[in-house]
Amino acid sequence: MAKVSIDISGGKLKAEDIIVGIDLGTTNSLIAYMEDGAPKTISDFGKGAVVPSVLYLTPEGQWLVGEEAKPYLLMDALNTVYSIKRLIGKSFSEVKELQNFLGYPLKEDLQSNTANLSIQDREFTPIELSALILKELKYRAEHRLKTPISQAVITVPAYFNDEQRNATRAAGALAGLEVLRIVNEPTAAALAYGIGVHNSGTETIAVYDFGGGTFDITLLKIEEGVFEVLSTHGDTFLGGDDIDQKIIEYWLTQNTISMNTIHEHKELGQLLRITAERAKKELDNTASFELAELSPEFPIRVSLTKVELENLAQPLVNRTLQACEHALADAGLQVSAIDKVILVGGATRLPLVKKEVASFFKLEPFDKLNPDEVVALGAAVQADILSGNRKDLLLLDVTPLSLGIETLGGVMDVLIPRNSKIPSRIARQYTTSRDGQVNFKINIFQGERELTQDNRSLGSFELRGIPAMPAGIPKLEIRFLLDADGILKVEASELRSGVHQEISIVPKKGLSDEEVEKQLMDSITYAKQDMEDRKWIELREEAKQLVLHANRFLSQHEGLFEETEMKEMKKLIEDVNQSMEQKVPSELQTKIETLNQFSQPFAEKAMDSAIKNAITGKKI
Repeated sequence: MAKVSIDISGGKLKAEDIIVGIDLGTTNSLIAYMEDGAPKTISDFGKGAVVPSVLYLTPEGQWLVGEEAKPYLLMDALNTVYSIKRLIGKSFSEVKELQNFLGYPLKEDLQSNTANLSIQDREFTPIELSALILKELKYRAEHRLKTPISQAVITVPAYFNDEQRNATRAAGALAGLEVLRIVNEPTAAALAYGIGVHNSGTETIAVYDFGGGTFDITLLKIEEGVFEVLSTHGDTFLGGDDIDQKIIEYWLTQNTISMNTIHEHKELGQLLRITAERAKKELDNTASFELAELSPEFPIRVSLTKVELENLAQPLVNRTLQACEHALADAGLQVSAIDKVILVGGATRLPLVKKEVASFFKLEPFDKLNPDEVVALGAAVQADILSGNRKDLLLLDVTPLSLGIETLGGVMDVLIPRNSKIPSRIARQYTTSRDGQVNFKINIFQGERELTQDNRSLGSFELRGIPAMPAGIPKLEIRFLLDADGILKVEASELRSGVHQEISIVPKKGLSDEEVEKQLMDSITYAKQDMEDRKWIELREEAKQLVLHANRFLSQHEGLFEETEMKEMKKLIEDVNQSMEQKVPSELQTKIETLNQFSQPFAEKAMDSAIKNAITGKKI
């Protein structure tokens, strides 16, 4: 139960702040708390614990949330919002293809390139609308628990990038909640099952999370209450909604209806979507589903058998299993190393999913808890850990994509590799490449490719005011601090002078869902080419520096060279320049070595001369 404290002014007992756990879902959302040491979802108003993630804007300009909004999916599709989680933290270009399938219109914010929703000639951001769902959950909890709620743990898909995590945190703040922690949904699910809590041994578990809009697979090692994430993989654009869409496309083909018709008649699109959900559920227990007439307004016949449903869903389920293979490879594990498999998310109710997961892992999965509630329950457990009530559990999560900075030639220098434990802190030293350089630009990237042009820019800033020194003398330290929510802070300092600058990465738009998966696949497909490109760039930068210093040496030490030696030195420098243009690594390497060998004796002469001048007239 919640602790109590004394209100001195009134002399009354009052409930201490309760930290709640929230699952802000694509299809449904829930809120939970701890009662007598066990997580419990909060239900109120006789409507159950689940709050549909649906919003409706009335003609009077008031928002209805949850069950009250659901009827308007058919009655007033243009002003009813659903699947908002698929839009949060993303740009318009990344979600514009959804326009044909959504009942409500999207509009691009040209200034920020975000996708806003145009409802009744007003524009709303996905953050604002997500905040309305969070406000409804907060209100229900306060009404049920009779105490103000101001702090929360909110779960997100493990594969949410930093934009989506920041946007979720912003929605929480807008709803009047201090978001103490952003927790990955699969980790929360493991906490809800209590796996590893009372077991002194070691277990390796897989959490297969197939929700309405996203898919994640997370592998965890649990030992004496320590939950260590070994790897995570997934797709933030793969879920039950996509199975529904496959069913709708199948029905459109059956009735020779084009997608343009769906776009023109929003109510028809919504009716088909709701009917697809109904068909999925009924086919759990029957062999076929059929409606002779979709509705009086739309006299369309729709039918679906269990076999047809499984054929439609199979390619999507196969994609989830491919992600499972990647997660195992990232963790360096075989399937035989997995002790337990947990199913999370509404899409796991599909018998095909359970069958394929059991076959892949060669284990019967855990599915005893309600897949819609398990994440919220786990979030409540994490909230209990943060409140200090649970000291027997510890979460060690990971970051899904590598983080680094751009170095000379556009090379990605990774500071925090993907699947690194978070929170994480790392520092690395760099220096300047030009004499007298007083500013140093730091470009921050996320991704798995060797060159920054193939990765995603997170932001940039400049370290200004570096004292003018020769190239290579300044000591520039770059520090990456990745917090427990997976949000990045970057600091830069020149260690000799103490000049300091920092930035918190709060991006304006998200990474497209296809790009998340594409980055990992491309890192494998183009691994050999990437390494060759990187080696060439590094060799070319070495050549540039050598030419720079060789020309400088010639101008400063002309007296060391005979005329023929001077000509030979200039010829060798020109040979290096030409090899750089021809982009033949082996030839350039040879030219670099030849120039180094030729110039080394002259460098030694210059050094001897400098030492001689330095000690002339001095006793040793």
